[in-house]
Amino acid sequence: MKGFMNFVREQGVVGLAVGFILGGAVSALVAAFVDGLINPLIGWIFQTGNLGAKTATIGEATLSWGNFVVVVINFLVIAAVVYFGVKALKLDKVDRKKD
Repeated sequence: MKGFMNFVREQGVVGLAVGFILGGAVSALVAAFVDGLINPLIGWIFQTGNLGAKTATIGEATLSWGNFVVVVINFLVIAAVVYFGVKALKLDKVDRKKD
Protein backbone atom coordinates (compact mmCIF):
# COMPACT_ATOMS: atom_id res chain seq x y z
CA MET A 1 0.00 0.00 0.00
CA LYS A 2 2.91 2.33 0.73
CA GLY A 3 4.20 1.96 -2.84
CA PHE A 4 0.78 2.81 -4.23
CA MET A 5 0.48 5.94 -2.08
CA ASN A 6 3.94 7.08 -3.20
CA PHE A 7 2.89 6.55 -6.81
CA VAL A 8 -0.25 8.64 -6.27
CA ARG A 9 1.74 11.45 -4.66
CA GLU A 10 4.66 11.46 -7.11
CA GLN A 11 2.71 11.11 -10.34
CA GLY A 12 0.00 13.66 -9.56
CA VAL A 13 -2.83 11.16 -9.87
CA VAL A 14 -5.04 13.19 -7.55
CA GLY A 15 -4.58 16.27 -9.74
CA LEU A 16 -5.45 14.20 -12.78
CA ALA A 17 -8.60 12.90 -11.09
CA VAL A 18 -9.62 16.42 -10.11
CA GLY A 19 -9.04 17.51 -13.70
CA PHE A 20 -11.33 14.78 -15.00
CA ILE A 21 -14.06 15.69 -12.51
CA LEU A 22 -13.84 19.39 -13.33
CA GLY A 23 -13.72 18.57 -17.04
CA GLY A 24 -16.97 16.65 -16.73
CA ALA A 25 -18.57 19.52 -14.83
CA VAL A 26 -17.42 22.07 -17.42
CA SER A 27 -18.68 19.82 -20.21
CA ALA A 28 -22.14 19.59 -18.61
CA LEU A 29 -22.20 23.34 -18.02
CA VAL A 30 -21.23 24.11 -21.62
CA ALA A 31 -23.74 21.58 -22.97
CA ALA A 32 -26.52 23.27 -20.98
CA PHE A 33 -25.35 26.69 -22.21
CA VAL A 34 -25.28 25.58 -25.84
CA ASP A 35 -28.56 23.64 -25.65
CA GLY A 36 -30.40 26.35 -23.72
CA LEU A 37 -29.04 29.54 -25.28
CA ILE A 38 -26.84 29.11 -28.34
CA ASN A 39 -28.92 26.59 -30.30
CA PRO A 40 -32.26 28.38 -29.81
CA LEU A 41 -30.56 31.64 -30.83
CA ILE A 42 -29.14 30.04 -33.99
CA GLY A 43 -32.53 28.47 -34.68
CA TRP A 44 -34.21 31.85 -34.28
CA ILE A 45 -31.67 33.63 -36.51
CA PHE A 46 -32.01 31.08 -39.31
CA GLN A 47 -35.69 30.42 -38.58
CA THR A 48 -35.08 26.69 -38.26
CA GLY A 49 -36.57 25.98 -34.82
CA ASN A 50 -34.80 23.18 -32.94
CA LEU A 51 -31.37 22.94 -34.54
CA GLY A 52 -30.56 19.54 -33.01
CA ALA A 53 -33.60 17.92 -34.63
CA LYS A 54 -32.77 18.97 -38.20
CA THR A 55 -32.32 16.13 -40.67
CA ALA A 56 -31.82 15.60 -44.37
CA THR A 57 -33.09 12.60 -46.30
CA ILE A 58 -31.08 11.08 -49.13
CA GLY A 59 -32.89 8.10 -50.56
CA GLU A 60 -33.76 5.92 -47.58
CA ALA A 61 -30.99 7.35 -45.37
CA THR A 62 -31.72 10.08 -42.85
CA LEU A 63 -28.79 12.31 -41.94
CA SER A 64 -29.01 14.06 -38.57
CA TRP A 65 -26.96 17.08 -39.56
CA GLY A 66 -28.48 19.29 -36.87
CA ASN A 67 -27.23 17.04 -34.09
CA PHE A 68 -23.76 17.08 -35.65
CA VAL A 69 -23.78 20.90 -35.72
CA VAL A 70 -24.81 20.95 -32.04
CA VAL A 71 -21.89 18.65 -31.13
CA VAL A 72 -19.45 20.81 -33.12
CA ILE A 73 -20.69 23.94 -31.32
CA ASN A 74 -20.32 22.16 -27.94
CA PHE A 75 -16.75 21.18 -28.85
CA LEU A 76 -15.80 24.68 -29.94
CA VAL A 77 -17.23 26.29 -26.80
CA ILE A 78 -15.55 23.71 -24.51
CA ALA A 79 -12.24 24.15 -26.36
CA ALA A 80 -12.50 27.94 -25.97
CA VAL A 81 -13.32 27.66 -22.25
CA VAL A 82 -10.36 25.34 -21.67
CA TYR A 83 -8.00 27.48 -23.75
CA PHE A 84 -8.91 30.75 -22.08
CA GLY A 85 -9.06 29.10 -18.65
CA VAL A 86 -5.53 27.76 -19.04
CA LYS A 87 -4.35 31.16 -20.30
CA ALA A 88 -6.08 33.03 -17.45
CA LEU A 89 -4.57 30.74 -14.81
CA LYS A 90 -1.19 30.91 -16.56
CA LEU A 91 -0.99 27.13 -16.64
CA ASP A 92 0.56 27.22 -20.10
CA LYS A 93 3.80 28.63 -18.76
CA VAL A 94 5.78 25.73 -17.35
CA ASP A 95 8.90 26.56 -15.38
CA ARG A 96 11.44 24.08 -16.68
CA LYS A 97 14.78 23.99 -15.01
CA LYS A 98 17.71 23.22 -17.25
CA ASP A 99 19.85 20.34 -16.03
